[in-house]
Amino acid sequence: MSGRARAAFRRWRTARPFWGGLLLALGGAEILFTEKASLKVVMHIGVQGLAGYLLPGVMLLCGLLILFSPAQRLFYSIVGILASLGTWLTSNLGGFLIGLLLGAAGSCLAFGWLPDQEPRRRLPRRRRAPSPTVDSAAP
Repeated sequence: MSGRARAAFRRWRTARPFWGGLLLALGGAEILFTEKASLKVVMHIGVQGLAGYLLPGVMLLCGLLILFSPAQRLFYSIVGILASLGTWLTSNLGGFLIGLLLGAAGSCLAFGWLPDQEPRRRLPRRRRAPSPTVDSAAP
């Protein structure tokens, strides 16, 4: 990736709750992936497990909408956390807890993001002053 493309991506990323949307989308994708697992512990509740596919799909959609429409992040993050908590019952304990935790953390990050915050600047490291030596032969 060139320096110009990296700088453009960095500007795009700082103008939205990037990590919140990404974690919420990854949580939904992980739960959808566990629905297709060939394990004997996979549960399917309801009409062919419709809710098991619907709630992670809503999580994935909310994560993408947070990324591409950050002005409505509060609504999408609330819907995302409700869908994440709903997967506890409908989707193999929320994708074996991994997707549930990713979705909850992403929703909370997106909800708490403020658009007018200045990005943190890295401070230069301060040099440590040399520590005084202790003379062990002193009385």
